[in-house]
Amino acid sequence: MEENILLLNQLFEEAGLPLTEAQSRAFLTVYERLVTENELMNLTAITEFRDVVIKHFLDSVLPLTVFPLTDAQSSALPQAAHSCPVSLIDVGSGAGFPGLPLKLLQPTLKLTMLDSLNKRVGYLNRLIGELALTDAEAVHGRAEEYARTRREAFDFAAARAVAHLAVLSEYCLPFVKTGGCFLAYKGGDVADELREAGRAIRLLGGETEQVLHFTLPENAGERSLVVIRKTAPSPKKYPRRAGLPAKEPIL
Repeated sequence: MEENILLLNQLFEEAGLPLTEAQSRAFLTVYERLVTENELMNLTAITEFRDVVIKHFLDSVLPLTVFPLTDAQSSALPQAAHSCPVSLIDVGSGAGFPGLPLKLLQPTLKLTMLDSLNKRVGYLNRLIGELALTDAEAVHGRAEEYARTRREAFDFAAARAVAHLAVLSEYCLPFVKTGGCFLAYKGGDVADELREAGRAIRLLGGETEQVLHFTLPENAGERSLVVIRKTAPSPKKYPRRAGLPAKEPIL
């Protein structure tokens, strides 16, 4: 256990994200529960500790080194409320990435993790309880349906390894307040996908603000974060009914 904590702290320190002792213990708990529950349900193909730290934990939080999830990054909050915590929905959260690592590094973040599989939602809520996280929840549902009840309710939406950017935009942008951001975690080369998704992004009230590039430690791969600013409300007809965004993406 101590050897794992030393490695965890070293990798985060080298990434410019030093951990407190409590954060280190929390990440270790996430890893231990991930491996245990993975034997009962399909959470991840990555189970070696070093790989989980690099390819799940750091992959989730490296964007914080240049794009912190604060009110300064989201004009969705009125000036008078700039001391309030910001909210984020992790769409298609799966095993809890990127939501859980982001929450562990920014404890004031108001986090909702959305997943369509009830088993994963149960796992995430048990983990939230064990970690004693406040302002965090996992909810069961499809993005197309849940967006109807939480429309434009979040400062940020994030999605990692879920779908093509055109599809993701329809899943995620309706959740975001005007002035907030949709954060799409992608592989290293996103130029073609970004071009193909241009119409969907504009139609749903978004505008590509920047693309941030990251290199994972130990040559584990190149990553990109596409930052899409919500500049106008999403038309009320979107998202379309469940299954249609993936079957007939806006291209």
